[in-house]
Amino acid sequence: MSSGSPPVASSPSGPTGLPRSTFAIIFAVSMVTAIGNTGMISVLPAIGRSIGMPDPMVAAVFSLSALLWAFSSPFWARMSDRYGRKPLMMVGLAGFMVSMAFCAVVVAAGLHHLAAPFVIFILFLLARALFGLFGAASNPATQAYVAEHTPESQRTQSMSGLAGAFSLGTVIGPFIAPLFVLPFLGLAGPMACFSLMAGVMLVVVWRRLPESQFRPPPPPRSSGSDKPSGPPMWRDPRLTPFLIYGFIVAVSQTAQGQTLGFLIIDKLALSPTAAQGFIAIAMMFGAMAGLLAQWGLIPRFEMTPRQLLRWGVAIAAIGNLIVAAAPDYWGVVAGYAISSLGFGLARPGFTVGASLAVRMEEQARAAGAIAAVNGINVVLAPAFVFLYEHIRPAPFLLNAVLMVAMLAYAYRNPQLRAANPRPAKVEPADEALV
Repeated sequence: MSSGSPPVASSPSGPTGLPRSTFAIIFAVSMVTAIGNTGMISVLPAIGRSIGMPDPMVAAVFSLSALLWAFSSPFWARMSDRYGRKPLMMVGLAGFMVSMAFCAVVVAAGLHHLAAPFVIFILFLLARALFGLFGAASNPATQAYVAEHTPESQRTQSMSGLAGAFSLGTVIGPFIAPLFVLPFLGLAGPMACFSLMAGVMLVVVWRRLPESQFRPPPPPRSSGSDKPSGPPMWRDPRLTPFLIYGFIVAVSQTAQGQTLGFLIIDKLALSPTAAQGFIAIAMMFGAMAGLLAQWGLIPRFEMTPRQLLRWGVAIAAIGNLIVAAAPDYWGVVAGYAISSLGFGLARPGFTVGASLAVRMEEQARAAGAIAAVNGINVVLAPAFVFLYEHIRPAPFLLNAVLMVAMLAYAYRNPQLRAANPRPAKVEPADEALV
């Protein structure tokens, strides 16, 4: 990253929306990352049980990566203010590409029993940590890029469109992951292919994506430090309620997603490899429900962040109760899809609400705080898997309780109650985003 990147001042006319081609590239950056991450999650239960790792250890593969993601996201947000959005997207994609390649090598070694399961776990943990450290660079940059080019009246629509990249990726990832279980690579195949996809996307961003036209001028370097002068964003009273809400929602969604594969394997009483297709189908139904929320319900009903914060957790609570009580596989799929519909509403709610709560020059730092929340929640996933091993319905019942608590919080907290009460007008410029 060169410090010679020229500062970009806001245009006098202000942002009017992203060109279709530019948004498509940013959308693809988020989607490729989601494809890889959710595709890996879908095959992790089969990988763990084939290698001989305990289930909680499999879930813990993401823990170090999540911690590094949480601590590095604010740093990368400040770097995107200084060096630009495009270079940081490239750093994130490069980190994702290298991490996935190393994960493929480690999984292949484990499947061929070249080391003990605990050694494979440590190596897998370190390979995944590369994504947490460097892959976190792209998330604040993409969110800030979109926010800078979108007027407030269109912010809910544009952020929901960007969130749809994650949902679409969660449809594609679990679907194509079994197709990449190739004879000569086995369960390491999906990660090798996801690494190649990230490499292609890295070249596209490098060659085709323009730098943000409305990026605020970089902060002065007179102090000799890149640290912001104000308090950390997580302590900012404008953002703290959204971050608390977002953390609990992200914990519940991640816990449900990482427990789902084990539940389906046990519910169907199949081998991990034989159950892989059923896991992929369930995850696809959930992802399509998330897309329905973000590309269908939000623009159709012009939902505001305040409405999303309330409806999202209410629907997610119902879905978790259905999963907990499901007597068979299709009951689990139905409950997971309903939960995903709720999460698909709640997550854009706190993301957009947080974006609207801060000034334009603070967008990258706010995005970094949100990215940290979305990362660190993964650390708690092994606890939910451990709980599942002892009482199968317990993780989903706990999720339902947490969602009801967040529903009450959304009604009682002043900042969440005041989250953009006016409906966002759907304007022609939004057509490129949905």
